[in-house]
Order: sequence, then C-alpha cells, then structure tokens
Amino acid sequence: MTRHLLVAAMLLLFAGTAQADESAFLGSLEGQWTGGGMVRVRVDRTPINVSCNFDSQATDAALSMRGTCRGLIVVSRSIGADLQFTGVNYSGTYVGPSGRKSTLTGKRRGSAINLTIHWAREVNGDRRANLTLQKVGENGMKLMTVDVDPRSGNRVVTSEINLQRK
Repeated sequence: MTRHLLVAAMLLLFAGTAQADESAFLGSLEGQWTGGGMVRVRVDRTPINVSCNFDSQATDAALSMRGTCRGLIVVSRSIGADLQFTGVNYSGTYVGPSGRKSTLTGKRRGSAINLTIHWAREVNGDRRANLTLQKVGENGMKLMTVDVDPRSGNRVVTSEINLQRK
C-alpha cells in the first residue's frame, strides 16, 4: 500500500514538473514572428521562396499560431495551428494553404515539438507527413515539414521556414 502511494506521489510530481516545463516552453514561443524560407507544393516540384509573418499565443498547456506566407510576389496563403499539451503528448489541428483541417499528434524532445500530420486528404501519395516546430536560441523558431516521395521512398523537406521574433 505504501509503495503504491509513493509511486502515485512520484507520478503526480513528475506530471506537475512536466506541465511547468511545457508552460515555460510554450510561453517562449509566444509573440510576433517574421522570416522566410522555402515551400514545395509537391515533393517533385521546385521549391518556392516565401516570406512569412506569424502571431502566436500561448497558455500553460496550449499554443495557437496564425500566419501568412507569400511566394512568387503575388501569392499569399494563410496557415495556422492549434496545439494542446496533455500529460506528455501534443495534439491539435493544422490548417494549411488548402484551407482543410488536418490533425497533429506528437511529443517534444528538447527544443523541438515533433509532430505527425494526418492530412485531411491525400498529399504526395498518402495522408501522413512530419512537422517540426523548433525553438532556435532566444528569438528564433524553425518550422519544417518532411514528406516521403512515393516514387523513390526518400524523405523530402517540403517546407522550411526560419522565423525571428519581431
């Protein structure tokens, strides 16, 4: 009985510490961000250079990001993500340039939240890709998506956006 109480107390303590760590981490991602990078519409297409602006809001266990990326001078697309932290996992939604809502699931490792995207429709031959949201130093953030080329089986970076706090 004492052993079960001790284990329960340790689990509660760990959960509280993890929640506090996530609160600080998510808070460090809050703010206005600007930057750029590249986006591939399909794994076999030439990358398009983009410039982006994001606004992110954080709470103790959630992060919401809204932004716009522009490419080819006249093309502008809104994108956004909402993440919730529960226990040791992240889950949420992503709305990309198509306007369709896709689901996100994953975990944080160090300064990066590594997520699996479950697309609302087939993209590049399947409905899965990976998204990494990484804190870079005090005032930087990197967003990167990686998908698999259905013909070769190779992993392809389909977007990489480097942001700086405004």
